[in-house]
Amino acid sequence: MQNTQSLTANAEAPQTKGFVAKLLADRHSIPLSIALHLVPGALIVAAYAWIGAPISHAVGAPIFAAWAIALMIVLFPLLFGLFWLGKKQTGRYTLRGGVVHYRDKPFSRGKITLIGIGFLLYMAIVSLSLAPLDAWTYDTFFTWVTFEGSGSSGTTYLDAYSNETILTTMLIFGPFTGFILPLIEEYYFRGFLLPRLPQLGCWAPLFNTTLFSIYHFWAIWTVPSKIIFLLPGVWFVWGKHDIRASIWMHPGSALLMTVVGTTAYFFGLM
Repeated sequence: MQNTQSLTANAEAPQTKGFVAKLLADRHSIPLSIALHLVPGALIVAAYAWIGAPISHAVGAPIFAAWAIALMIVLFPLLFGLFWLGKKQTGRYTLRGGVVHYRDKPFSRGKITLIGIGFLLYMAIVSLSLAPLDAWTYDTFFTWVTFEGSGSSGTTYLDAYSNETILTTMLIFGPFTGFILPLIEEYYFRGFLLPRLPQLGCWAPLFNTTLFSIYHFWAIWTVPSKIIFLLPGVWFVWGKHDIRASIWMHPGSALLMTVVGTTAYFFGLM
């Protein structure tokens, strides 16, 4: 009876094929993985140039708003794409069914919270301490990058605007850039792409971290520092199969710095 039910369930399950099957396979080829890592970044740059920048200029908003708009235009459909793959796999919109991995929660909530807070503080502190490295890399190698707001300062894209304008922009886009969009990136880069590189063995976290850093084409000079402050968390997720660690680290630290930065602008400290 149990075997009959199993066969019936398998017969009723959606059958993936073609490119969808390649996306949902346990292993991505290296060329496919490189494309899946980098194409979203190229699309974000295009969305910035064609949509985000014109809108921000039209309303007089800081160029930060243009990049936020571009990220939203690309990353929200990317998240929907993951749900769509879940529907192709299971018949319903879901991130489970072999779409996003590392969600089995091998650690208790209390333990992963402590681990996550550690990664959050590590990323926040180290990323800020590496600001001089970003400045040196930009001034030495990337002054040819001509995106509006490019520069060796981490707040170049907000300079020359009043605190009131900056605060309004942060209040509108901060919830997205400070948590929601980094969360989508973690589901895609760490939950979807990273587990599909078994052929790289222990090199998979470095491969994933490096390409994720390069994916930020709009801040390409930050690649060295991003690798340094992201790799420990990515390595942990890969080794322990718990994506919650990098969610704490990446969206968590982004939220922390967004709240601190917005508060500083509110009180006129920046």
